[in-house]
Amino acid sequence: MEEPIIIAAQILAITLVLTVHEFAHAYTAYKFGDPTAKLAGRMTLNPLKHFDAIGLVAFILTRFGWAKPVPINPYNFKDKKKEYLWTSTAGILVNYTTAILVYPIFSYIGKNVEYTYVTLFFYMFFFYMYHCSLSFSVFNLLPLYPLDGFRIVESVDQKHKKIQTFLRKYSSYILIGLILIHYLSDKLSFLMYIDLLGFALNHIIHLLAMPIEWFWSIFNL
Repeated sequence: MEEPIIIAAQILAITLVLTVHEFAHAYTAYKFGDPTAKLAGRMTLNPLKHFDAIGLVAFILTRFGWAKPVPINPYNFKDKKKEYLWTSTAGILVNYTTAILVYPIFSYIGKNVEYTYVTLFFYMFFFYMYHCSLSFSVFNLLPLYPLDGFRIVESVDQKHKKIQTFLRKYSSYILIGLILIHYLSDKLSFLMYIDLLGFALNHIIHLLAMPIEWFWSIFNL
């Protein structure tokens, strides 16, 4: 009985993490004067509008994945460089804020609430919300299309257009390769030595988790 509860909590958490991330991009762009995402039906909390099948499967299997990128037209911005940068980082900031807010909830449930199937569901839901929010925010910093890191680089670097064109064309293959190596590294031990994705992101996630856990430890959470 416990395993289906845990799986349901994980799927719901991942769904919400992906949805609020993409909504944050669409809403920020709209506030800066770009209605492209809204007109495309992407300024919504309906998760079906944001799912990318390959990215979702990758997230479930490896904790690293992506959603369908929100369409943005930076030429609608008044201050193209600054507002495109803020729009590109909006999803990451929302995910990290979510991690800060949900950490004390699952921590409190785990320490103070009597075990039942209901409390197990809520504990695992907020646990996965925390870890998936951190994973998604860090993973999206990679400068590979369609991740936010690519748009961040695109917004601040106007000189290396050829590199950006190459990455826009081939990043999906690079991402799938990195994720596949990471997924198989648990089954084929020799791959752990070239699991660059797992090594780099796990360390960054740990670093970003430290201030959250330290802050809430002040309140014994």
